[in-house]
Amino acid sequence: MCAKVRLKPGSLERVREWARELQARTDEVLATLRDEGVVIESVFLDHDEQGDFLLYFMKARSLKAAAQTMRRSSDPVDQYHSQFKLDAWESRTPLELLIDFENFG
Repeated sequence: MCAKVRLKPGSLERVREWARELQARTDEVLATLRDEGVVIESVFLDHDEQGDFLLYFMKARSLKAAAQTMRRSSDPVDQYHSQFKLDAWESRTPLELLIDFENFG
């Protein structure tokens, strides 16, 4: 799954604070990713003349199961992430997958 997330105007500092917070809580984040069956989650910041965006990439054993687990989660780090999306995300556009190779020994 990869998506382009348009950020709300003026939310860039909130985005950077969110990234710092998740980096500081790496053990919690990795535990919730394991619970969700997520093997890769990467987020990139992009800027252009239309504004600020996140490019959000996630790979899971089952994206449907991962989403269901996240919705039911009461883990504080998941609650923090959900609030961040409400605070900073304006819209989300799924990107079309063209190729997907894995080379994990």
